[in-house]
Amino acid sequence: MQRQKKFPYLLLIPSMIIMIGLVIVPIVATFFLSLERYKLTEPQNKSFVGIKNYIEVLQSEGFRYSLVNTLFVVIVVIIISLICSIAVALILNKKVRLNGVLTAIAILPWALPPIVNGIVWRFIFYPGFGFMNKMLFYFGIIDEPITYTINRFMLMFIIALIVSWRIIPFCAIIFLSNMQSIPENLYISARMDGANKVQAFFKITLPLLIPSFIVVMTNITISAINVFDEVIALSGYSDIGQTLLVYNYVNTFKFLNFGLGSAITYIIMLISGIAGYFYVKNIYKPIGVRR
Repeated sequence: MQRQKKFPYLLLIPSMIIMIGLVIVPIVATFFLSLERYKLTEPQNKSFVGIKNYIEVLQSEGFRYSLVNTLFVVIVVIIISLICSIAVALILNKKVRLNGVLTAIAILPWALPPIVNGIVWRFIFYPGFGFMNKMLFYFGIIDEPITYTINRFMLMFIIALIVSWRIIPFCAIIFLSNMQSIPENLYISARMDGANKVQAFFKITLPLLIPSFIVVMTNITISAINVFDEVIALSGYSDIGQTLLVYNYVNTFKFLNFGLGSAITYIIMLISGIAGYFYVKNIYKPIGVRR
């Protein structure tokens, strides 16, 4: 009997070993590396520096620049993704014959790799023969092609659009599953009381979607903070479109400063963790969920 109880736990050992080796060990190693001065170009000068790497990162103009870019992307992605994902969920929640087909089409952007999404959108906004410039030429809005990637905030807005387009399907599916769990009796009672569809949405649907906002907002924020492939596809490693992850990549793999890169990694982890904690704490509070 005791052997039968222990057997399921024994089956977990291989996966736990893999998790420790591929997740826990790198996290711990990265932390200790962040406390050292370690450049691959100067391996003989490796030394312990404590929190100097963190101070250097926080005082760096490049970090502040990439942080502003990232925050801009996060804000735009949150606004676009929330509005569009709820709208898509409402459309898919209607009982129509093509519901299954529409759902399959809706999740395609989420199924594609981020780098593929970035390349597709790069051709859309390409200065010479891009779809966007051709459409603007066709309607007589512009006389010469627009180079979208030379303006900082225009580039970041396009990146935010790409990230939103990629994660809207996932968020819509989360909202859709929540909508389908709402009892139909609530809507019937609301109609009997004279409520229209808009009132029913704001008084019934939206409040009952609040638990889903925890998953959705956390996913949106972390996805926006960790945007990388889309930036590389549109602007490469140029300073104008540098986000936190690109800034980290440049310092770690271009300048081979692994100590500084490790410190940047932990700062990004801290920002993501604070954002996730903030959403969980503040979204659970108004609905009275015990934690």
